Amino acid sequence: MTTHDQPSFAVHIPDAELEPEPLDPDQIASGTPEVTGKVLWESADGKQVRGLWQITPGVVTDTEADELFVVVSGRATVAVEGGATLEIGPGDACVLREGDRTTWTVHETLRKAYHISL
Repeated sequence: MTTHDQPSFAVHIPDAELEPEPLDPDQIASGTPEVTGKVLWESADGKQVRGLWQITPGVVTDTEADELFVVVSGRATVAVEGGATLEIGPGDACVLREGDRTTWTVHETLRKAYHISL
């Protein structure tokens, strides 16, 4: 569901079915990572999005939105250009800032729950 007016709900994140979200080939630096995801909620103005996201092992680059996420499973190293290198795994909360240029080295298929502000 992606409506802003849906009732309260719960999702068991480890078992949630996700849909393919193909990467731009220019983002793939190494390996054959595959991304899947699911939007759970979106504000009426489209500026707030909550959902689930998963990526298989490989190395990808990205330019981030303003995001808070919690890793449910898997492990990755996220290098922020000109900033920190984040080692993330199950139970870790991470905040990325809008415009951060990142390189994700995914060691084990990583699944996260996120909130993005656009």
